Amino acid sequence: MKIKLFITLLIMGLSFTKANAQTIAVSDFSTTGLHATPKIVAKLARLELIKTNKYVVMDESDMDEVLTENEMDNCYGKNCLIEIGEKLNAPMVLSGSADGLGNKIVISIKLIDVKTKTIKDSRSMEFDNQEIELQRMLGIILQEMHDIQPNEETKKRLAFKNEVIISNNVGKMNNSGPRMGIAFLHESDLYDFFRRSETQGGLNIQPITTNLGYQFEGQYIGTENFSALAEVIFNVSGMEQGQFLPSLSILNGFRFGTQGWEFAFGPSFGFRRESQGFFSEQGKNLFGREQGRYWSRSDFYNQGYTNDILESEGYEFTDNLDKRGDVKINTNWLMAVGRTFKAGALNIPFNVYYSYNKFGGSIGTSVGFNVTKSKSNIN
Repeated sequence: MKIKLFITLLIMGLSFTKANAQTIAVSDFSTTGLHATPKIVAKLARLELIKTNKYVVMDESDMDEVLTENEMDNCYGKNCLIEIGEKLNAPMVLSGSADGLGNKIVISIKLIDVKTKTIKDSRSMEFDNQEIELQRMLGIILQEMHDIQPNEETKKRLAFKNEVIISNNVGKMNNSGPRMGIAFLHESDLYDFFRRSETQGGLNIQPITTNLGYQFEGQYIGTENFSALAEVIFNVSGMEQGQFLPSLSILNGFRFGTQGWEFAFGPSFGFRRESQGFFSEQGKNLFGREQGRYWSRSDFYNQGYTNDILESEGYEFTDNLDKRGDVKINTNWLMAVGRTFKAGALNIPFNVYYSYNKFGGSIGTSVGFNVTKSKSNIN
């Protein structure tokens, strides 16, 4: 019995609300920068307005009969909308605009009280440029105008995110260009390989080399004060000492602030020659007189020694750098820090780096130059 009474009262309440709801006309919206026409946006607004259950929304066909007869097209201003309301005998008129502006859509709506000839309420919101969700955008702004809480998740996903300025807007620095520098080797197996005589498989050069190469650079993340970079550097060293030592470095870099400070790291690839052998040591009966000499496996056998002799003296074969050995891929880990100096359109990147692997490492400097001909978008 109580349930039936409740349902009856609910139906009577809804009927009373509907009977006392004001009639509203939805006029065409002004549109720019969108595929949607003024009539389509008005249709979508009409659908969302019906969902609020606040008005009796006039049918589009009934409106068209009156407006066509009175030649009232392209009517967006306050006075014109009041006139539409009077012609339609509608106490309320809703209209507005939907504009695609760059990476956002701006929707503005106004609610006209025809009787008092005033704007009863107006709202404007910025949304992410997702035109396919235009109806949901209209629903959100109409719900907020009528004190109805919209779905927060939907609102959050459609909201225009006013993020920091990215490189699409401010341009980017590109330091692609030639590189030159110098590197110093510290005490290590690599250092010994550089200094060792050629008869023992060494390079017989000074442990210091010049470098000449070219850097290719691409920016994959950029803001006003931060850039993430992909860098590829082809480099040749040792040419001043009659050597050709190529390498290819693939680095991930980060550039900070307007000063152009940069940090980069990544692998470097090249070639090395390697053989199995051992170094003679002081105090050994067999090889003491040639302390420090490098004996490859072939050297050892060519001298008529057997493995038994070698083992009796405490020697064993290990992999070592040897110019006479087999070619293998050489890998290094490289870390660099530096800064780009500017002189007008001229960029001068200067870096200090350290490169190393299991055989040893080197510390070096690199300087380059390039001219900024024009700012280009990251995309």
